[in-house]
Amino acid sequence: MSRSIRVGSIAAIAALAIASLSSCSAGNKAETLEIKPDNAYATVGTDLRLNNIVVITGDESSGEHTGPANVSVNISNTGTEPVELQSIVVGDGGAAAFADQKGAPLGSIVVPAGGAVLIGGEGNPSAKVASASVHVGGFVPTAFAFKNGEKVATEAAVSPNKGLYKGWGPTASPAAVPSKAAGSPSASAGAATPSGTAAPSGTAAGTGAATPAGTASPTAGSH
Repeated sequence: MSRSIRVGSIAAIAALAIASLSSCSAGNKAETLEIKPDNAYATVGTDLRLNNIVVITGDESSGEHTGPANVSVNISNTGTEPVELQSIVVGDGGAAAFADQKGAPLGSIVVPAGGAVLIGGEGNPSAKVASASVHVGGFVPTAFAFKNGEKVATEAAVSPNKGLYKGWGPTASPAAVPSKAAGSPSASAGAATPSGTAAPSGTAAGTGAATPAGTASPTAGSH
């Protein structure tokens, strides 16, 4: 009696162990759990890994977006040589323009050997796309090309300029700044009108004074 109970207990434990092992083997696969990864990633060769690839739009929470967008990605390089990122293309040809931490244009972004570079966010290099057509909350094809000839095509998550990525999205176009400044010249032009009203007094004094001055010069010449 006790022997049969003991055998049954061992069988139950073995069944539980097999079940737990099978669940562990499937646990790391998002497709098995039917969970889509929050952010995309990709590997390039044996040394480069691109983590958290995100295209950041404006403040809209969902729907279609056509316009400026920023790309954020963390690129790690486990190799012994630095690698240069030469281009990022979002969707159907929206190529990103690179800039350093201070906003100065860059031809490429260097990922140091044994190090990593975060693109996007304050104090980091930036990759800005002038116009991209994306679906906020979805994914968009994104391609990366490096100077050593290596390339990778993956999908980037599309996030609005909110939550974790608040402040990482595109800023207002610099062209908007002169439009405000353009109002000040018109104001200064308007301010010039009162000074122009002083012109009649100037004409009264100027023209009257100018005639005697003209007659005075010949008399000075006669002397």
